[in-house]
Amino acid sequence: MIIRSVLVTALLLAASLPAVAQEKEDTIASPVLRAQVTVESDIVRIGDMIENAGTAAQIPIYRSPDLGTTGSLPTTQVINALQAHQVIGVDTRGIKQVSVTRLARILDAKEIASQVAHALEHRSGLGEAANLNLTFDRDVQDVRLEASNTGALQAAAVRYDARNGRFDVSFEIASDSGISRTKLRFTGVAIEMIEAAVLTRNVERGELLKASDVVTERRPKAEVGNDPADRTRAVGMQMRKGSRAGQPLHVTDLGKPDLVQRDDNVTLIYEAAGIYLTMRGKAVENGTEGDTVTVLNLQSKRNIVGTVIGRGQVAVSVPTPRLSAVETTSSISATDAPVSVASRNNAQTNSNAE
Repeated sequence: MIIRSVLVTALLLAASLPAVAQEKEDTIASPVLRAQVTVESDIVRIGDMIENAGTAAQIPIYRSPDLGTTGSLPTTQVINALQAHQVIGVDTRGIKQVSVTRLARILDAKEIASQVAHALEHRSGLGEAANLNLTFDRDVQDVRLEASNTGALQAAAVRYDARNGRFDVSFEIASDSGISRTKLRFTGVAIEMIEAAVLTRNVERGELLKASDVVTERRPKAEVGNDPADRTRAVGMQMRKGSRAGQPLHVTDLGKPDLVQRDDNVTLIYEAAGIYLTMRGKAVENGTEGDTVTVLNLQSKRNIVGTVIGRGQVAVSVPTPRLSAVETTSSISATDAPVSVASRNNAQTNSNAE
């Protein structure tokens, strides 16, 4: 019985040995090659290239590609490098080459220019960032940084000289480690631009501006000054002086159009309660709406002062004592008598007749 028991135990042990060996083999997985590798540092390690690298994972074997770029390696070359460090039995899975990409943070050139403009905003008399035209001493290109530089672009030093427009702006970018900061510096010239109404042709003093005479352009504020004219308001206005094509307009260059021109025939209007009188006259001087001008009464040959109220129309007021309507009407001399006398309801008819 004892001998039989020993034999049974030996048979059971012999049967279990292959299973134990298979279980041990499964716990130690074989290394497998990766087809695509991404790294953040400037070194590629064995653990980046293969799965299940074990204790060899931290051993460096290649330099990484440039920031933000991708390189490729033939599989045979990778296997040779791994075998040099006693990493054997790698499953290549039929991969012919391995691509390696180095991660990076890319600062777009437009983003950099925008950040510089915001750093200069409202400094030494400058206006909004959107109105600043920047010319860099060196063309600004996209900047590639280590992927660990995740901090914001913070202005560390900002200098601007209003006399010549030169700027010098330095930025700092924090990294995840918090130990070192990336520093960037940009220099150049900043000019504030504003929208201004610009003439498309030469104009003479007294001309009325048409829509085709004026366009809107962005010009340096130093060139335009502090009173640039707006195109919408410039159209229809009258030039107070002659100007050349391409010249920006100022508010002081423009005036309301003359509704009354010297030597033009005008209508003199007297209006009071219940009375509307008109007579012919000749303007002695120019005038725009609201101006006080002198007009020659063509009937009485006397000068009368009135206020311009419309094109070719001058309102006059005749100071009279408080009298009845009959006395007031009879007091007007024959030589100053109006061409027409009518109530308000017939005013338009009389005006058209004249």
